[in-house]
Amino acid sequence: MEIGVYTFAELAPSLSPRQRMRNLVEEGRVADESGLDVFGVGEHHRPDFAVSSPAVAAEATERIRLTSAVNVLSSDDPVRVFQQFAEVDLLSDGRAEVMAGRGSFVESFPLFGFDLDDYDELFSTKLARLLELREDPAAAGVYPPSLQQPLPVWLAVGGNPPSVVRAATHGLPLAVAIIGGQPERFVPLVDLYRRALAESGHDGSLPVSINSHSYVADDAQRAGDEYFPAYARMMTRIGRERGWAPMARPQFDALRERRGALVVGTPEEVAEKILFEHELFGHSRFLAQISVGDLPHERALRAIELLGTEVAPLVRDELARQAA
Repeated sequence: MEIGVYTFAELAPSLSPRQRMRNLVEEGRVADESGLDVFGVGEHHRPDFAVSSPAVAAEATERIRLTSAVNVLSSDDPVRVFQQFAEVDLLSDGRAEVMAGRGSFVESFPLFGFDLDDYDELFSTKLARLLELREDPAAAGVYPPSLQQPLPVWLAVGGNPPSVVRAATHGLPLAVAIIGGQPERFVPLVDLYRRALAESGHDGSLPVSINSHSYVADDAQRAGDEYFPAYARMMTRIGRERGWAPMARPQFDALRERRGALVVGTPEEVAEKILFEHELFGHSRFLAQISVGDLPHERALRAIELLGTEVAPLVRDELARQAA
């Protein structure tokens, strides 16, 4: 199983965009040095996030795969998306990939002059164009070419069945974000994806990624105490925009349970949760969103290090044992 981290590079009142970008690059470096497989950067166009273009961090890493998490393709230009990640691919000696999605915020639509009424049509049209470009960029006059042929493209979804079917129809790997509720609720979504792959004549073993809010510490109580304040402030802030109740500690602790959405605890507990979800989904990638809200940078780095040096070996060893 590939195990990695992704970030939206959230800002805090005491943190300048310049410093947050420096922290972002260090997160990628530590993830790389700790033995993780994937480092992802998301795209937002809001004052509480530092990254508007995910194509960053190539030069600070040596072996880790570099992905967007995600490119909001509906409001972007597929030519520019391809060009940016082709350049990352060249700089990183073939470690880049695009994770395309419709995004969880809509600020980019008026920013770039798009109508939200065209939400679905825009994504469908632009995804088709991106996939066309990656097959033969020179034919479209698009340069530079990527080192990988073709440049890998994943499709990221929340809980939307038509998006899952779209990924299968195009023969794309699937990334499922689980940020609330019980993981079991998403099993039918992954089952639908695999059925649709077979019906579309594509390889039924295409990879599936599970992406979740996560945190790792040496002690279980400390893991909750350290992660809860930043996570709660972030979820409560977004919740005010969407009509959610404020995040309270009992709710947070319930989400940490085996059948909850959060992957927070000691290395052993986090590994156990990933393996439990593997029983449900049979996924081949897990991505952890660790650096949320105003979580101190040093704590995020330590959690990334523990994920790579302790959690990942536990998960891989157990899966290897099961396969033997």
